[in-house]
Amino acid sequence: MALDGTKLRASASRHKAMSYDRLGPRIEEYETQVKDLLAEAEAIDQAEDAAFEEDRRGDEIPDELQRRETRLQKMRAAKEAIEADAREKAAAKAARKAKEAGKSDHEVRHAAEQAAKRAKPEGRAQCNFTDPESRMMKTNDGFHYAYNVQAVVDEEAQVILAAEVTQAANDVDQLFEMADRTEENLTAAGIEKNPKTLLADAGYCSDDNLEKAESSDTDMLIATGRRKHTERVPDAPRGRIPKDATSRERMARRLRTKKGRRDDARRKAIVEPVFGQVKVRQCAGFLRLRGLEGAKGEWTLHALCHNLRKLATVVEPS
Repeated sequence: MALDGTKLRASASRHKAMSYDRLGPRIEEYETQVKDLLAEAEAIDQAEDAAFEEDRRGDEIPDELQRRETRLQKMRAAKEAIEADAREKAAAKAARKAKEAGKSDHEVRHAAEQAAKRAKPEGRAQCNFTDPESRMMKTNDGFHYAYNVQAVVDEEAQVILAAEVTQAANDVDQLFEMADRTEENLTAAGIEKNPKTLLADAGYCSDDNLEKAESSDTDMLIATGRRKHTERVPDAPRGRIPKDATSRERMARRLRTKKGRRDDARRKAIVEPVFGQVKVRQCAGFLRLRGLEGAKGEWTLHALCHNLRKLATVVEPS
């Protein structure tokens, strides 16, 4: 089976977004406008009561005021979302550093909490008003607000075994989550025979993932990307692997064996056609539903439709 991710554009315009630096002054500006409009509306209401008796005119909110109130709510929500995202990232980074330094669980939590309190968003950090849960990502046609969709595909029938949607621009943290989800789905379907090997591209490669892959029940073949000058990996590996070889060197060495080259060459042929078929045949190149839950539901529906088409061609009628 092979794992990969692709970016699907969200139902959100790049022009309906605002940076953190601009949100503060714009919120103050709109608050002032709202106060002025409320004062004006109150004066008009009193004048109409004096001229036409009380409640004769009606008390509808002026369209101009309603638009600004709605815009103001969206800007406040966007500002809070950017600040929450900054706190979350700062906490995760601090926790990771504390773990690498060998700190205790209590010290790791404390470091994360302190980092979250000190976190301050970058001025250029943006949030989209149309779909605040989408993220700016690099797609095939430039940078757009999008979601990162994941799929694990089997080699024989190109059926999607697991599908997920994330807000992360990169794939590195999705490797084991997708592997676990695949195992859960196969178990739930009553399939005892699990695929022997999981193929993944260099987007899933990290030192942590490579180390965990060595002790995983699933045989994982992860592309390591370009070979570094310091890596001791021959073009045609022979003999024993050095005892002090790193996880990256061991994986890169395996990828350069005959079997490793053959297996890795199958990766694109397994998963890439699935993305192409779903995007073109099912018109799934962009998402129509907004929000993370909406995106998950839509991608799951596309995966189900794809599987039904595939199974219809491989399953013989009884």
